[in-house]
Amino acid sequence: MYWLFVINPGSTSTKMGLFRNDHCVSDAVIQHTVEELQQADGVQGQLAFRLSVAEDMLKSDLSGMDLKREDISAFIGRGGLLHPVAGGTYEVNQAMLDDLSTNRYGEHACNLGAQIAASLAWPSGKKAYIVDPPVVDEMNDLARFTGLPLIKRRSAFHALNQKAVARRAALSIGKDYETCNFIVAHLGGGISIAAHERGRVIDVNDALEEGPFSPERTGTLPSLQLLELAAEHGCDLPKLHRMLVGRGGLFAYTGTTDVKKIEALAQGRPDYALLLEAMAYQIAKSVAAMAACLCGQVDGIILTGGLANSQAVTAQIKDRVRFLGPVLEYPGETELEALAEGALRVLRGQEKAFLYEKEVAM
Repeated sequence: MYWLFVINPGSTSTKMGLFRNDHCVSDAVIQHTVEELQQADGVQGQLAFRLSVAEDMLKSDLSGMDLKREDISAFIGRGGLLHPVAGGTYEVNQAMLDDLSTNRYGEHACNLGAQIAASLAWPSGKKAYIVDPPVVDEMNDLARFTGLPLIKRRSAFHALNQKAVARRAALSIGKDYETCNFIVAHLGGGISIAAHERGRVIDVNDALEEGPFSPERTGTLPSLQLLELAAEHGCDLPKLHRMLVGRGGLFAYTGTTDVKKIEALAQGRPDYALLLEAMAYQIAKSVAAMAACLCGQVDGIILTGGLANSQAVTAQIKDRVRFLGPVLEYPGETELEALAEGALRVLRGQEKAFLYEKEVAM
């Protein structure tokens, strides 16, 4: 039996869970105040108080379960912004911590996951892991081309949840993930739609700047019109970035990212109903495009993420894509469970943990 402690730092909260094998016996979501976040010197300034809440929960859980720190088999943190890596479970090492603690590849709260896990694990002689970080890059060469040599397509998507639900879907049809072809659509504040070919994500839209529009992001835009918009705003890049990421998509049309609220308003607003249908239409188009990446060999289409709870949206997607294969629904996100499952595969000898190495040059 394995006891695992899992930490998932988000922008405004820290989620944690204590697992006995793959069963969560205790979990918590600690919301951090605006004051806490603003007083910290960037993301790295948040490490101390986030580590403190993790220590408090761990101490409480150990006491409640009559366990000692040494009884925890491994500590698992959410993966951060590293250089592109293959999917899988990575043992936290100093090279990884060096890149995360300096925000070498970008600044986000997820950079603290490995740092907190190591801080909890190493004093007890235990190992710390991350699983399928957001920089997972398994795209094939064809997928990287654009129409301009100076710009290449990048892999940036909801790798942790996508890989986890794909594994569950494979199990549900009696197969291994590594033998299946899936199209996975993670539908959240951002949307990523990927072609999973025998355990590898061979193509996926960058969830920040490509694909369908989402509750808060514009997705792919006509490039010449975007250039004209930039000229109108005096090439104010920070302002344009906020328009595209955070204040785009449904928010740009309605002033809210709350899909339930928009659905309710759509009862008396035909334009809102059309807007939701347009988003579902774009999602379905992207799903169908990924079928071409898999040469039409599709074992299933998987809908996941918070937006997959909206029957109004998913029903319209399913109507347009079910001709490609069976549609499987895994609404919400199960990131804590996915982190625990990744570590368990290593602890049980089903997989080997990868070693993270620094890039020699940027």
